[in-house]
Amino acid sequence: MVFALLLYEEMISEDQYWKKLDTLFLAHPDSEDLLYLESETDRGSAIHYLRMHMDFNVFDCVHFGRVLMARIKEYYKNHSDLKSFSEKMYSLWRELPDNMRDKEPFFTLCYADDPLSYKDEKQSRNIYENMMGYYGD
Repeated sequence: MVFALLLYEEMISEDQYWKKLDTLFLAHPDSEDLLYLESETDRGSAIHYLRMHMDFNVFDCVHFGRVLMARIKEYYKNHSDLKSFSEKMYSLWRELPDNMRDKEPFFTLCYADDPLSYKDEKQSRNIYENMMGYYGD
């Protein structure tokens, strides 16, 4: 799910997405969901499929959060334009499953850019950096 979201938001390359999907499929070749995703080339359709077929009762939000925050941190280090970064973060927040949007650290994606409206880049950076360190990794 993390890699599909990041690909949808153009925060990772298609190559990174396909490599991760291939690795997962090779580890779980009997998974109908992974088989479907292997054949789905439309980013939006892949996200929609995941939302419709994931069992959020057994979904590991902590693992999801750790992987997502690590990838966001990597993206953050390579993109110095905070305004465009914050636009990606808000868009990413909007694509998260409904049951996750209001939980931390995910909710931070919604408001961390607020200080930018009064030109306080330092405060926004602090908020984002605290979010990325939420799990202490």
